Amino acid sequence: MAKKEEEKELTLNEKLAIIQTEFKSKKSRFNSFGKYNFRSAEDILEATKPFLLRLSISVTVTEELVTSNQIFPILKSIATISDGNDAIHAVAIVGVDLDQKGMQMPQKFGSASSYGKKYALGNLFLIDDTQDADHGKAEPVAKSKLDVSDDAFVKAQDFIKKGGNIETIKAKYELTKAAETVLYNL
Repeated sequence: MAKKEEEKELTLNEKLAIIQTEFKSKKSRFNSFGKYNFRSAEDILEATKPFLLRLSISVTVTEELVTSNQIFPILKSIATISDGNDAIHAVAIVGVDLDQKGMQMPQKFGSASSYGKKYALGNLFLIDDTQDADHGKAEPVAKSKLDVSDDAFVKAQDFIKKGGNIETIKAKYELTKAAETVLYNL
């Protein structure tokens, strides 16, 4: 029997295992604020396309609003693989940050939606967000300096005031002495 015919005889679990072991999607996008590479939900879906016809499966992502709490709405993203007979689902739950500065309401929901889809697909296909061995070693990224005169310092202050940890900020930024003093005294 040809490989394609053999693969059509597989169970859905076996088809999913093929995708989980053969899946490749480079982190081809760059976040200039956080200075890191990442892959999007669209990148993951694009990388699954070669498997669709080959394995006679479909992949979908659906979403639902779990709670419409005015303070913190929660979205549930469900990634599904199906062969027409059986289906396997993976879920990701994300909150919508209504206090996110610089975004209109549709952007706030869209951002949370994209994040949820990406992680639901990552859960389904066992994609981790560590550096892929075949993509080379990640170059260390120099931390940006953060001073009291920087725009990002206001966000850092808000983060600390809302119960955030200064070590989280130090992991991302090299703090000037003045910035560190102000943050520790909040």
